[in-house]
Amino acid sequence: MSPPCEHLAVRSVPHHTLTRLARAWLAEDTPNFDPAGVCVGSREVEARLLCKTPHSILAGCPFFTAVFTEVGCTVDWIYQEGAEIGEDAVTLTAVVRGPANSLLLGERPALNCLARASGIATRCSQLQAIAKAHGWHGEVAGTRKTTPGFRLVEKYAMLVGGVSMHRQDLSGMVMLKDNHVWASGSISEAVKAARSVCGFSSKIEVECRSAEEGREAARAGADVVMLDNFQPQELRVTAQALKEEFPALLIEASGGVTPENVALYLSSHVDVVSLGCITQGCPVVDFSLKVQKPDGRLNRMFNQPQID
Repeated sequence: MSPPCEHLAVRSVPHHTLTRLARAWLAEDTPNFDPAGVCVGSREVEARLLCKTPHSILAGCPFFTAVFTEVGCTVDWIYQEGAEIGEDAVTLTAVVRGPANSLLLGERPALNCLARASGIATRCSQLQAIAKAHGWHGEVAGTRKTTPGFRLVEKYAMLVGGVSMHRQDLSGMVMLKDNHVWASGSISEAVKAARSVCGFSSKIEVECRSAEEGREAARAGADVVMLDNFQPQELRVTAQALKEEFPALLIEASGGVTPENVALYLSSHVDVVSLGCITQGCPVVDFSLKVQKPDGRLNRMFNQPQID
């Protein structure tokens, strides 16, 4: 058996949370009968998890394992969480064992989690590599633009990929966007009202469309100013002006940032660059789960060694 997943992010998800999610996904996929499971029976089988997207970052192992644990199967990982899968067109990544009908019951929910999480982690790793190559001191971050009901997995995948998760939900850090400001009457009023509720324990961030709005937010007591939809050159000038006037202020750049242009936003006066494309429109990693034939032909087909 291979060593367990050792990435630090693995320790951040409690066991009871993994169990709760696995049960919910299985119930969604099989709310009552499983007619297809009848034809395969409950004989013990072995299935091979194959990755068909070279140079991907593996993420989501705890969720994958939790699904199969819930249906009475075991998973032996060949790659650890956070590892880069190699350059081969097809790479053996894990081995799943258990009753045939149970294994096929968990197949799709488990693969969905792994494919989505690995896709996000891979994109995050690529973004981090760009930031590192430019010697940037700040943090690449995700957003709250996540899939309903799947946020924990997507935020977890950001951790594995090496970027900041940003705020978890509305109960975390306060973010006052344009609609909050318009409904409150002004940035100052919005910050004052939010601070009266969140107190000292939460940061307040304000979405700003100009240097003037950024100054108002800083003077009102905001901890973070998001410069939203700024062009790169305008961003650099505005961020520098705000930093010179308010040295402790954190500056976030967001809006219109993509993997292709992110390097243009890595200003020395910008602390955070957030990208919605980390989760929206992110490609998935192609995984498949193949049950071994009794004569072991799949092993020879992919030139992989036998697993004891």
